[in-house]
Amino acid sequence: MTAFPDDLARTPDDTVDEVSGAPFTPLQTAGAIGLGVIALLMAGLLALMLSALAEEHRLSAAGIGQAAMFEALSTGIVAGLAGILVRPKRLKLTAALASVGLVAVNLATLRASGVSVLAVRTLAGAPEGVLLWITIGFIARTRTPERWAAVLFTGMAVSQLAFATLASALLLPRFGANGGYLAVAAASALGVPLAFLAPSALGPMPGAGDRVAGAPPLKGWIALFGTLLLSASLSCVGVYGVPLAVQAGLSLELARSAIPVALGTAIAGAALATAIAGHVRYIQVFAICAAVFFANWLAYAGHPPAWLLIGLAGGTGLCGSLAAPFLVPMTIEADPTRRAALQSGPVQLLSGALGPLLASLAVRPHNAHGVLILGAAMQAAGLGIAVWLHRAAGKDARG
Repeated sequence: MTAFPDDLARTPDDTVDEVSGAPFTPLQTAGAIGLGVIALLMAGLLALMLSALAEEHRLSAAGIGQAAMFEALSTGIVAGLAGILVRPKRLKLTAALASVGLVAVNLATLRASGVSVLAVRTLAGAPEGVLLWITIGFIARTRTPERWAAVLFTGMAVSQLAFATLASALLLPRFGANGGYLAVAAASALGVPLAFLAPSALGPMPGAGDRVAGAPPLKGWIALFGTLLLSASLSCVGVYGVPLAVQAGLSLELARSAIPVALGTAIAGAALATAIAGHVRYIQVFAICAAVFFANWLAYAGHPPAWLLIGLAGGTGLCGSLAAPFLVPMTIEADPTRRAALQSGPVQLLSGALGPLLASLAVRPHNAHGVLILGAAMQAAGLGIAVWLHRAAGKDARG
């Protein structure tokens, strides 16, 4: 069943073991992970970049949420369908073409306004989804996928924080929204050289034999539903983080200061996930992180001191990026063929669209507390699914 090398002691130190076939070189690994970082760069910049378009009257306030949702949906759907339908062959050419396409779409945004912004950003999700599919395919084929997912999250968090800082301090004030999107296009162009560093193909996954594509089994779908709930609970509350903090008694300036704090701790969380991967069970990580999430949301419902609320926001940022990579081993335990693992990333992206959409139905004018109840309910339900899957896997192993 397994396609891992039997004797790791004979594997050279300068290679990275994949699930099957020859180990990857460091350059191939960097290429595969780098493509995912480029694919997810805009995921953390949507609010910043789309708000800049709105300030120039090129997009309505409602259009900000719509454009963000359409791009996230497009990326997730393309990556998910590719994982089910496409064999991972000729990846260098595929990644290079996708990178060129992403550059073209980002450049097209420079001339977009109104409905055309929605169309262009929806199109951007297609090449982003292709690049993400390649990275997820690599991660799903590693011995400790949570470690490599954490490496991806670390690169994503660092790049997003660096770009957001550059855009906020220099690009947007001086050159407007077009300056920001021109820089995003330049960053997208880095996908072309990364494409030629990436592997040409990926081998079969353990337990799947020659079926490297296809839909997951029932337990795999249940694990993906749990992933959707756990991830959507964070995006549901997070999108209303600033108004919730203001309603809890913070000034607008202090409420906004929690955002860079959470971005900074997210980097630490991803690095921590990289360090502990393979040494702890995913269910332990979920339980600890859920306690931090619930504490933060409970604080939003009251009037705590500013230091406590900002500290809990930082803790949520850390735990959010710590828990996310461990969603992959949950799907693998539920579906050893790893076909569900190929869908974990796309589902997390879809949750980024679903969470805010559900949250918009739970808020009232000048009162966002409804998202706290919704987020807590989804987190509890997702945690319950994770516990059930873990216990079911234990019974199957004993049986």
